[in-house]
Amino acid sequence: MSTRLLERLMFAQGGLCFFCRAPLSPGEASVEHLVATANGGNNHDDNCVVCCKTLNALLGSMSLKEKIRVILNQRGEFECPNRKGPHKSITAPAASRAAVSHASKSVTEKLALIVADLKKRGTARPRTVKTLNSTISALFQKQLPEAEISSLIEKLCARGVVTINGTKVSYELPPRNA
Repeated sequence: MSTRLLERLMFAQGGLCFFCRAPLSPGEASVEHLVATANGGNNHDDNCVVCCKTLNALLGSMSLKEKIRVILNQRGEFECPNRKGPHKSITAPAASRAAVSHASKSVTEKLALIVADLKKRGTARPRTVKTLNSTISALFQKQLPEAEISSLIEKLCARGVVTINGTKVSYELPPRNA
């Protein structure tokens, strides 16, 4: 493996492990191929990241799908096998703050967020009550109780934004610039 590739990736990643975001010395760093060369991956920068040698050995020639699963199983706290204790990823705290701030908004603010999200979806809006419920839950990062989601849907109906007929949902959204 080219030292230049390792140096270039270390620079691009700010000297941090791609997975746990902990500082990484050049001596413990190695190049991890997102799509393993054994699976047809190449040595281009867009297929390579820097991580510790222990993690590189763990991920080995796993498929990209398997590697993503390993990372997702960490649920926002990636525990590097080369270090003691979990290292929170940079995005986990920001995502948590966003979830808390969205969940703590007033009912009016929550309704405005839902309407904005539904407008943004265009023709890909949820067409069933169950899917609308899931969409709202995901919008607030599953921080709202079911009863509150049901109440928000009722308020959308009362405002004429949403019409429910059985299990089907239709929309009368205000224009984008309103």
